[in-house]
Amino acid sequence: MTQTAYRTVDVDGFNVFYREAGDPAKPTLLLLHGFPSSGHMFRDLIPLLADRFHLVAPDLPGFGLSEVKPRDTFAYSFDALAKVIGRFTEVIGLNTYALYVFDYGAPTGFRLAMAHPERVTAIVSQNGNAYEEGLSEGWNPIQRYWRDRSDANRQALRDLLTPASIRWQYEHGVPDTALVSPDGSALDAWYIQRPEVDEIQLDLFGDYASNVALYPDFQAYFRAHRPRLLAIWGRNDPFFLPAGAEAFRRDIPDAQVRFLDTGHFALETHAAVIAEAIAGFLRA
Repeated sequence: MTQTAYRTVDVDGFNVFYREAGDPAKPTLLLLHGFPSSGHMFRDLIPLLADRFHLVAPDLPGFGLSEVKPRDTFAYSFDALAKVIGRFTEVIGLNTYALYVFDYGAPTGFRLAMAHPERVTAIVSQNGNAYEEGLSEGWNPIQRYWRDRSDANRQALRDLLTPASIRWQYEHGVPDTALVSPDGSALDAWYIQRPEVDEIQLDLFGDYASNVALYPDFQAYFRAHRPRLLAIWGRNDPFFLPAGAEAFRRDIPDAQVRFLDTGHFALETHAAVIAEAIAGFLRA
């Protein structure tokens, strides 16, 4: 099945939307998106790998076309996202898989890996951070909110949810922004403008502190299990610095690290390059 199928599955009462392509008998690559996107960010990558792998790209709870449960019935945290996605893999029958983690997908995926290291065959981290040295000054307003959960600090983060800010995230650090389709950022902005999604995103900004607190645990997992790891990074990312990619080698000495001359959303400009890097890495 090289064509992409679009499905929704009930995960313990939570409707999770996902994209799927490739032969399920082939090695599975679980694609985990980040903020403020959805599985749509993998639209160019999936067709490039579907002849060689089984690809599954769920939308995280509250993102994309997955269910947006009210905040008074579902507490949006990274632990909760990982719990739903972990059960999602079980419900659709993924026994083992390689992880492709990006942005929010990294702390989500690393939680899955720590919980069930026997299921994870390899990790591809595309601007998916697990080290404090990888955090840029772009995190300062969010870190201010971690230290002081005042309403003023929360409201100040709304600037990160505007269409202009989202577009900036797509274009920053890209040498030729004409190569960045407007569709991805426009879709992300539309999703965020739905009722209550803005508050969900602010909740997750606040909870991102839990990910930084878990960095030592993520790193202990890397040292204990030495998963095969490829860090392929847009070097001009305004949020996650190249030092975060290099740091993987501290805990996984044979990790492969590669930098691309692009920004945070590296797939927008380098999908073909990343696809070939993944194919070579997973074949090795």
